[in-house]
Amino acid sequence: MELNHFDHQGNAVMVDVSEKENTSREAVAEGFIHVNSEVYRAIANGAVKKGDVLTVAQVAGIMGTKKTAELIPMCHLLNLTNAKVTFEMLEESQEIRAVCQVKTEGKTGVEMEALTGVSVALLTIYDMCKALDKTMEIRDIHVCTKSGGKSGDFVNPQLNIQAGGQVDIQPDLKLDLPLADKRQKKAAVSPSPREEEPGLQIWADEGTPRW
Repeated sequence: MELNHFDHQGNAVMVDVSEKENTSREAVAEGFIHVNSEVYRAIANGAVKKGDVLTVAQVAGIMGTKKTAELIPMCHLLNLTNAKVTFEMLEESQEIRAVCQVKTEGKTGVEMEALTGVSVALLTIYDMCKALDKTMEIRDIHVCTKSGGKSGDFVNPQLNIQAGGQVDIQPDLKLDLPLADKRQKKAAVSPSPREEEPGLQIWADEGTPRW
């Protein structure tokens, strides 16, 4: 297959899609982040100090889809009609699955937007939790399905999705707990300060003085 992001002189170019027709296009991508048990519990209990991890990551992922053309040099600037980021908590493997679905009416596909949305969402989870664990691993980011355009539909053969089937896009799993319950759960997993001298607290998880 010939790569069309290069001209006859070998220079990188943006593909000219001027003659293509506008069609309905959609892409779904997913990826995973593996965390330790402390991080998993903190996210599940809404106890991460930086805030609601999955809500922030969801917004970041959606923002990422809209910034794709600014990050990937030869991507076209697209008018997205929908972008959705959802999460699934996988307790047995201590992973969080992120799924990004993007739609547009345009002349080129939205696979890169879906991949960027997943990547930014997972990076945001890492950023918000890195104080607890710097060994978190982001892995297995890939396109699941795409539809529309001259090349037609694509279903990732490694995912065992039936032709015409859909990827299981889970609802956002941020916990809908009463505020009092959130505070109780946070208190249960947050470290307790110990007094070393008047006005100074040492936190057991960081060993960092806080006034």
